[in-house]
Amino acid sequence: MGPITIEAFERCEIAREAWTHRAHLTVAYLYLREHGLEGATDRMRRGIRALNAALKVPEAIDSGYHETLTVAWLRILDAMMQTHGPGAGPDEFLDAQPYLLNRLLLRLYYSRGRIMSERAKREFVEPDLGVLPRVPGGG
Repeated sequence: MGPITIEAFERCEIAREAWTHRAHLTVAYLYLREHGLEGATDRMRRGIRALNAALKVPEAIDSGYHETLTVAWLRILDAMMQTHGPGAGPDEFLDAQPYLLNRLLLRLYYSRGRIMSERAKREFVEPDLGVLPRVPGGG
């Protein structure tokens, strides 16, 4: 298994064990650089669903595609890239922003009950504990 790339993601050629939080962020970073927040969000939505189907990931409240998780992470990543600069590439950027690698970061914004709801899985819901970052002109 080589590095995580857009091509491998779009061809659904990422092994389940390689589809980690960092891999999600890497693909999101690459899409954000190329397509901005709106374009990256559309591509991540389609790509994660397709990859999950290829990997036979079951759809349940705690597995499969989750709209709020996807959108919230994209918004946070986009804001950090715009605020701190994108760096030379995803590895350099993520190494310089190590808190993004903590999957629990969204607990600053969402209560467990809200983020683990069927509604949050199905459609984006705003956080109930904090305000997600928004950069003016950022998408």
